[in-house]
Amino acid sequence: MIQHFLDYIAIERKYSQRTVEAYHDDLRDFCRFMGWGIEEFDPNQVGESDVKLWMLDMIEQQHQSPRSVKRKLSALRSFYKFLLRQKKVTRDITARIIPPKADKPLPVFFRQEEMEAEERKSDERIADSDNSYEAIRDGLIIEMLYQTGMRQAELLGLTDADLDLQQGQVRIFGKRRKERIVPIGGKLIEQIREYMTLRDEEIKNRESEIENRFFPNLTKSRLYTIVRSRMGEVSTLKKHSPHVLRHTFATAMLDNGADIRTIQTLLGHASLSTTQVYTHTTFEQIKRVYNQTHPRAKKEKK
Repeated sequence: MIQHFLDYIAIERKYSQRTVEAYHDDLRDFCRFMGWGIEEFDPNQVGESDVKLWMLDMIEQQHQSPRSVKRKLSALRSFYKFLLRQKKVTRDITARIIPPKADKPLPVFFRQEEMEAEERKSDERIADSDNSYEAIRDGLIIEMLYQTGMRQAELLGLTDADLDLQQGQVRIFGKRRKERIVPIGGKLIEQIREYMTLRDEEIKNRESEIENRFFPNLTKSRLYTIVRSRMGEVSTLKKHSPHVLRHTFATAMLDNGADIRTIQTLLGHASLSTTQVYTHTTFEQIKRVYNQTHPRAKKEKK
């Protein structure tokens, strides 16, 4: 039965080989728990309680993460839906089983000293390159992501018309073209003006739709390369991406006293719960500092 199911998802559903192998391994693990080989699976010998005990065994005995348990249960559910369609079973014993809640990973962010180190390096690059266009552009990209919390797609879609340097603000079009206004500081405004002067000298013809963007000819791939290269020089994080700079913006705002609803508005989150993940990040920082500095916290329990 299981092999028939694997053939079905591979041939008719056109799942990737890697996905099919993952389904095979997950279903094999369930069979092992039941004391069978994978070819010995018998749906008439399996009940809802067996599935619950399998999940409990994975969590308590095998110490698997909630995410792994949820994935394995999903494989078994897909298999039972297939068995129902094939009329091999009369009911889906997995339908009422609630999977364990997988903890969302906390967002990673660059530390303040890392951002300051990048700023110093950017200034050095510009000085060494005699104000070259690319050095100024790349430094501005980092600063705009860090100071506005823009998503990479929002930065790539930015136009000159979206910037109001007199009012000190930028108009950002987020998901589903939802518009929000984010203020920008005086130093960033100066950087923008300097960049635009050099850009217009560098690119004489800006008539096409692509050329009318604020960062002409900047691709997603090039953007990632710039961020990875620049932040990789100053940060110990494994991940260096535009989205990490978005996390850094939100965390810095929260650490410096911004309320969560203001951050929600600046990030363009539809739901406050999406923004609240940053409060957990900050609390982890607070707890770590407390444990390192408070005299009672540092005392070992006897």
